[in-house]
Amino acid sequence: MTMFNRMTLLALTCAVLTAPVVQAAVSADEAAKLKTTLTPLGAERAGNKDGTIPPWEGGYPVDNSYNSAAIPDLFKDKPLLTITAQNADQYKDKLTEGTLGLLKKFPSFNVQVFPTRRTAAAPQWVYDNTLANATRATMDPSGELGPFPKGTYGGIPFPIPKNGEEAIWNHLLRWTTPSYQTTPSLARVTPEGKVIPVSQNVAKSSFPYYDQNSNLEKWQAAGSNIVVRRVDTSGPPIRAGEILLQRVNINDIESKTWVYLTGQRRVRRLPLTCCDVPSPVAGGILNFDEVEVYSSSIGRYDWKLVGKKEMYVPYNTNSYHQAPSLEKLMSEKTVNPDFVRFEQHRVWVVEGTLKAGQRHVIPRLRVYLDEDTWIAVAGERWDAQGQLWKVTYNLPTVFPAGPGTIVAGYMSYDLIGGGYFASAYFPRDKQVDLKATLPDRIFTPESLSGEGVR
Repeated sequence: MTMFNRMTLLALTCAVLTAPVVQAAVSADEAAKLKTTLTPLGAERAGNKDGTIPPWEGGYPVDNSYNSAAIPDLFKDKPLLTITAQNADQYKDKLTEGTLGLLKKFPSFNVQVFPTRRTAAAPQWVYDNTLANATRATMDPSGELGPFPKGTYGGIPFPIPKNGEEAIWNHLLRWTTPSYQTTPSLARVTPEGKVIPVSQNVAKSSFPYYDQNSNLEKWQAAGSNIVVRRVDTSGPPIRAGEILLQRVNINDIESKTWVYLTGQRRVRRLPLTCCDVPSPVAGGILNFDEVEVYSSSIGRYDWKLVGKKEMYVPYNTNSYHQAPSLEKLMSEKTVNPDFVRFEQHRVWVVEGTLKAGQRHVIPRLRVYLDEDTWIAVAGERWDAQGQLWKVTYNLPTVFPAGPGTIVAGYMSYDLIGGGYFASAYFPRDKQVDLKATLPDRIFTPESLSGEGVR
């Protein structure tokens, strides 16, 4: 063999070894478990040994009378136990590190644990799509902002996850109904306990990924957007009239975000809306990837699927949405614990560590993914000195007309600097509309130009 041929062969071999490898889907035999020992979305169908977690029996019954207006208060039971700083050690094996940190730092904080209800549900077509995804979905590692799923549509992409990346994508593509309109109020509470309204919004969200009238091929041909979202701000007065528009793509490098600024009367496209870039909707308090515990692209971290564990986490939090006002909901140091329901559920524990050569204000994080819904029900973030910095929660709430147990609010606590950020839906008579008409034309930068005020 000539020197040229040997060098050519060596170069080709190196190229093959270093090329991105598309991860394979599971076998048909393994996917068949989604009809037997696993739920249609990939959770263990059986309860636990001591009966504190019941078996999954189809989720909360569908009830279309709850299509709009106020979020229903569905559960009238009393807590089984209350965990405080004084008895936390007794239950520490079922508490997240963040929850233990809150109990230690704030004596007024407590965790009220209620009977566990496995309310997670989705339409049959979502279950059918999830089963199809199990054997056809793969992870494409070629994304500039991180790997992303290919061959998935209308369901959980990896219901039987093999690694942390797949598990995180299950959260990002969790079932959230085809569309809805909500009225989130965002607020920050200072370390001194003062409630500062950040924004009052009308948020309109449509999920092309979950369009029942489409399919994988049509969705891909239309651009592979996961969600299109528009947030119109009505208050406080200094921010009234601002509009945020997002078109989030499954390959995040293709995602686009615009803002309408009232002072300039112009629409601006944001150059980067990922990772540790501050989110304008949250008044710059939260970064884009902190919204709903974890959002945005995943490429800056190495993800490890630690395993599954039984833990006390926020769940079936319909009671949170019965608070009469933002001031009643937000107490001095934490959200009023009387409005936050915790239950015992099995969660997947996933840890992210900053990749070599990448930059982020958070070098390490952990999320807890509910096995039934794939919602990241809780999370923790550490600073560069290794201190536990931020403790985050989502609020899984039952929407009987969805059907589904869906995120309706989230919160983030700063254990180092003090204070916290939280969202809630006000006014109560206009909290949610699952049947709102949301034509695609309202999700364009041209609509922001035409409708912008001041």
